[in-house]
Amino acid sequence: MPPVAAARQARRLAIIGLPNAGKSTFFNRLTGLSQRVGNWPGLTVELASAKVVLGSRLVEVVDLPGIHDLSGYSEDEAVVRDVLCQSVFDGLVLVVNGAQLERHWRLVLQLSTLGLPLLVLVNMHDEMRQLGIRADLAQLSQRLGAPVVAMSARKGDNWPAVRSALTLLAEQAPLREHACRADQVNVPALAPGAVEQMLQGAYHVPATLPITLTHRLDQLLLHPWLGLPMFAVLMALIFQATYLLGSPLQEALGSGLEWLQATLWQPALASAPAWLQSLLLEGIWQGVSTVLTFIPILFVFFVLMAVVEDSGYLARAAFLMDASMTRLGLDGRSFVMHLMGFGCNVPAILGTRIMRERKLRLLTMLVIPFSVCSARLQVFLFFVSTLFSAQAAPWVLLSLYLVSFLVAMFTAWLFKRALPHRESLVMEMPPYRLPAMAYLFTRASGEVKAFLQLASTFILVGVVLIWALTHLPMNGDATLATRLGDALAPVLDPLGIRHELAVALMVGVVAKEILLGGMAVIYGVPESGLAQVISQQLDWVAAYSFMLFTLIYVPCLSTIAAIRKESRSNGFAALSVGYSLLLAWCVAGGFYQLAHHWLGRA
Repeated sequence: MPPVAAARQARRLAIIGLPNAGKSTFFNRLTGLSQRVGNWPGLTVELASAKVVLGSRLVEVVDLPGIHDLSGYSEDEAVVRDVLCQSVFDGLVLVVNGAQLERHWRLVLQLSTLGLPLLVLVNMHDEMRQLGIRADLAQLSQRLGAPVVAMSARKGDNWPAVRSALTLLAEQAPLREHACRADQVNVPALAPGAVEQMLQGAYHVPATLPITLTHRLDQLLLHPWLGLPMFAVLMALIFQATYLLGSPLQEALGSGLEWLQATLWQPALASAPAWLQSLLLEGIWQGVSTVLTFIPILFVFFVLMAVVEDSGYLARAAFLMDASMTRLGLDGRSFVMHLMGFGCNVPAILGTRIMRERKLRLLTMLVIPFSVCSARLQVFLFFVSTLFSAQAAPWVLLSLYLVSFLVAMFTAWLFKRALPHRESLVMEMPPYRLPAMAYLFTRASGEVKAFLQLASTFILVGVVLIWALTHLPMNGDATLATRLGDALAPVLDPLGIRHELAVALMVGVVAKEILLGGMAVIYGVPESGLAQVISQQLDWVAAYSFMLFTLIYVPCLSTIAAIRKESRSNGFAALSVGYSLLLAWCVAGGFYQLAHHWLGRA
């Protein structure tokens, strides 16, 4: 056996398709993973891979970014060409939208020229039937010289036949030793009419498509006057539901963690030295448990956002916002990336690869860090539930999201002349689809799991660091945290941010997940006790100022690293950090001073 083949026993298959063809949905169903799936274009931007058993073969499947054309100029299309040129694949699995086969078949013909075994999966076969679209897949398979199989990746229709075709591809494809040559990937232009000739007589679309539910809903949801207000109402309902459904679960989990500390950890550590008890209980346990109490609220939020994304409504939001975004030097995709940052800023930064022009990508990367990511969300949920009434809390939370959008828009307006572009928005408007309940819970569980995996190391390191700052030296002198707070007082006092919170903000630069755990360590109290301490030491004005600063100031190190990687510029990453710090100080300070002046006069 050749050395390369001996080192790589598993067959490797690449999954390729146009954006919104259902490629990642197929990948998730095949592998059982929760790769992020959204019913709008350009979501898959990194290479997800998994190993599955097909027949007698161990097969590695790799989910490539969605592309329109192998000869395109976007970064995603360049990524696919590079991967095909530099990696070894034994076969290609091409997922196409059966309701739009004229648009997707060009990529099929391009990939067929690479000389690799090919399997075409005609997805959304259920929607084809609803629209009266017919396809002779046997005839298409004969013309293409490769198997063509119908399926619905979302519903699992015809899944046994799909598995059989994949197994046949994996068992019959020879184990290759070398990647495609660069000249093979640089596919020449197809002959005029090649797609029409291939589909002629085998693909039939009714002259008049039936009026669907999607058409009726779009008349209302895309209304030029009602569309945006309805979107704002929808987001407000999501925040209300997140708070009302998540808060009781949060309280129950917090009580359980306190019981666990009292009945298990404290007796177990009773004989340990005082400093070790303090580190483990007041430091690590209190910090980590405070973060864990927000898992229920995050789960509810991600379930609701998954409904918005997978239903197809997010693409409509991008369309509605495109005109406004264009005036700010952005486009509708920039708005989508900002919404994507609700989960995490890092994948949103990576998502800018779908944009061709570098200056548009840079401007979008500059505004994404102002999205209310899941780490910031848990901080805001704590403060609004602690210092505001149950009736006011959802509206305070909504106001922070509005500030997020306003700050992003102001930033785009400020820098649009320095980063002009001419790229136009071209975006597919998918039909509305009812998300599967299993997917919603899998997606939300995956988001929470990813949050915990990303946060676990940072939280542990952060709370230990904060414990050291607040307890050292132990000779009775001022602690390191006190000295650090005194040094920052001239800068943060005008914002109403106390010394203890200043220390948490400093460590929060590493990861915003540390903020709440850090405050629990600083004050030396559990989650329930932290709420009482904060309510005694802060009024609502100071608390809102702190939340504004947390919303706008330096993004986490992972986001900074992503900006540096995608912009390929240390200077641009430094600009993002410095600008956000200055803007946070101005906004939070302006609010605090004006609010106190107004309240004083009142």
